[in-house]
Amino acid sequence: MAPRTRALALLGLILATLCAALGPTGPAGAHAVVVNTTPQRDEVLAYAPREVLVTFNESVAPVSGRVQVLAPDGKRINIGDPEVRDRTLRIMLRASDRPLGTYLVSYRVISADSHPVAGSFTFAAGAPSVAPPLPAAAESESPAGVLVPVAKFLGYLGLLLAVGPPLFTVALWPRRRSRRGATVMALTGLGLVAAATVGAWVGQAAQVVGAPVGQLSPADLRAVADTDIGLVLAARLALVGIAAALLPAVTRGTAGRARTGTLAVVGVAGAVTWPLAGHPVAAPVPPVSIVLTTVHVVGMAVWLGGLLTLTVFLLRGTHERVLARILPAWSRWATLAVAWLVTAGVLQAAIELGRPSALLGTAYGRLLCAKAALLAAVLVIAAWQRRLIRRRVAAGRPRRVARAAGVELAVTAVVLALTAVLVQTPPGRTDGATADGVTRDGVAQSLTTSIFVVQFDIYPAAPNTANSLHAYVYTPEGKELPVAEWSVTAALPEAGVEPIAIDVFSLEPHHGSAEIQFPLAGEWTLRISARTSDIDRATATTTVTIR
Repeated sequence: MAPRTRALALLGLILATLCAALGPTGPAGAHAVVVNTTPQRDEVLAYAPREVLVTFNESVAPVSGRVQVLAPDGKRINIGDPEVRDRTLRIMLRASDRPLGTYLVSYRVISADSHPVAGSFTFAAGAPSVAPPLPAAAESESPAGVLVPVAKFLGYLGLLLAVGPPLFTVALWPRRRSRRGATVMALTGLGLVAAATVGAWVGQAAQVVGAPVGQLSPADLRAVADTDIGLVLAARLALVGIAAALLPAVTRGTAGRARTGTLAVVGVAGAVTWPLAGHPVAAPVPPVSIVLTTVHVVGMAVWLGGLLTLTVFLLRGTHERVLARILPAWSRWATLAVAWLVTAGVLQAAIELGRPSALLGTAYGRLLCAKAALLAAVLVIAAWQRRLIRRRVAAGRPRRVARAAGVELAVTAVVLALTAVLVQTPPGRTDGATADGVTRDGVAQSLTTSIFVVQFDIYPAAPNTANSLHAYVYTPEGKELPVAEWSVTAALPEAGVEPIAIDVFSLEPHHGSAEIQFPLAGEWTLRISARTSDIDRATATTTVTIR
């Protein structure tokens, strides 16, 4: 197989392996999580609150128009713009026309690591409604589709192509070998990084707005520029442009030290934009995580980019004596780059996991284990290659070195695919940090009739025991409504149990109490009838589960 054919096949294998992670998967998990809410999720209050608080584990920014609270009648009751103080989102509420029943809180915010976070929870005033209110339109869980993961994969691939050729052409390129292919590869890599950055910008706009990419307006795209992630992506594009202007002279060998040094500084600055747009900015100690991730990215790009350049351009057709000079130097470079990569990766992994149990107990930890296992296999191959080089037999066996390098690149392509998935997975330190809900024993519901709202609860909602029933009647505006006569029945049609009449005692004008004995478990039909005047009577019917 010709060298160029081998090169194309190798690049195709890397790209195909990266894209394998683009198969049908669930939407990327949000990286900011809710650690507390007031009222709590599923809590039943005796009153309608005037504000809702949602506390996250990191700083967030609310998306304009995407935070709302719906009253039991389905109307939006939040007023003004939500405020964020000390990681807590505060939503002010007006009084609802129908205050009793279930409220729905839904939100979309941007986390500190730039990932959009959407969620919702319910609470109730008095007792829960039979069904919670629904927003006007359900939000898409993944409005950007596969655009964001594709952009990440192209960005990683672009880094490999852009970093390897300049490294070799500066110090290790044979004088008689053409540099045209290396220049083309490096510029192609920069083009992929630029395309990936634009894709990330569009994907970010889609996720922030919560609309498909095809429905984005120019204003939606411009809005990303006002966010932290927008500044990072814009800086990356600018650095790519500067690198594209400096790179040809460097790869051709005509650049001076100043130009080459400037390109190196630009490259490191570009590498910093990756952690600034990911998990590290939301880590417990952001500066440390940003430095570690930058070192990790640079080590990866130097090692794999250099290995790819060596395999594609130099192992074939280079004289044995020239290879005897190149391979030991490259081996030292690769060893140092791998040491950076592994050390920084282990430290950053420890930070993101947060605790030992997260290594196997979370999806993030299990992906790390898989990545570490594959990386260990690659390092075994690399150690064997280094042994050949030290014994000075590698230069005379370029085919063997090329085959080993091909296997090494193929396995690391899988490692890169796992990395691309990993950066979209919530860190182990955030697993289990979600807000607690309120656990209720028994049954509680809010039912609406044409005349009144009746709220009731049954405790403990178990068969063959004494269950207490309490029912309260209110006007639609939430005011207590006296009841002149109660009538309550319970039936289990599926078991042939006819309606059982239940005696109700009036503890207060609007409050009735009773004791119910359910002989069997099942879905019981409960009918609560109340006469509020000589001519006004209404009945509410529902199903309660007795288990």
